[in-house]
Amino acid sequence: MSDILKVGVLGAGGRMGREICKAITDDPDLELVAAVDPHFAGIDIGQVAGPNVAGLDIAGDIDALSRAGVEVVIDFTIADATKRSMEWCASHGVHMVIGTTGLSDGDIDTARQMFERAGVNCFIAANFAVGAVLMNRFVEIAARYMDGAEVIEIHHDAKVDAPSGTALRLAASISQGSSMALHNGKQYGRDRTERTVIKEVRGGVSEGGVRIHSLRLPGMVAHHEVVFGSVGQSLTIRHDAFDRTSFMPGIIMATKAVKDHPGVTIGLDELLGI
Repeated sequence: MSDILKVGVLGAGGRMGREICKAITDDPDLELVAAVDPHFAGIDIGQVAGPNVAGLDIAGDIDALSRAGVEVVIDFTIADATKRSMEWCASHGVHMVIGTTGLSDGDIDTARQMFERAGVNCFIAANFAVGAVLMNRFVEIAARYMDGAEVIEIHHDAKVDAPSGTALRLAASISQGSSMALHNGKQYGRDRTERTVIKEVRGGVSEGGVRIHSLRLPGMVAHHEVVFGSVGQSLTIRHDAFDRTSFMPGIIMATKAVKDHPGVTIGLDELLGI
């Protein structure tokens, strides 16, 4: 087997897909051998991703991955498409890196069963920006000591799901940290709002009881903020992804590592050692 890892991209013509194709092409240890996107089928990938990525026609069907001898597939599409792609990759013995949001816990459990049974691996992360992974850890620590917290997430106006997967993970980390605080005898904040003039003005409530506020605005990419409150003080932890290139180092890291991490791995934490 060649030392160069053969990679295929699903959703190659989308905004994330284009950046991923560029990042793979720029890495000497990776080779882009397949680009799949039914919306752009038949055109050269260079027409959407730039001349440095030219020379590969975008395919319209997932079986192009098999024909190209792909070893790792990267999928940043939509949840329904990704669920079908997971089944295809597991049944064809292909490793997978997934950045699609909107997958349920049940979807991830199904993925675990499929990939473990097939003996291939899968890497799933809601956010591949290293700064966002660090933020999540900082938030978990802060939640142990502050009295309450809420999450604000801002994305571009074309994002189809809300809240973001990163916001849900931040809420889970707050819930985990606050549970530790309760075990230590520290009472965590409670929402005492009794009347709202506008429905849902207080945002949505995660399974762990943390409120999340989702904004969708033109010109944004991906922005997450957690505001903590405590007696006489507040703490804000925020991460801004101003460009999709911010996700590329994490995606490339996961692509190179997925073959060595059995089963399904969730998040970049393990790769960063945090």
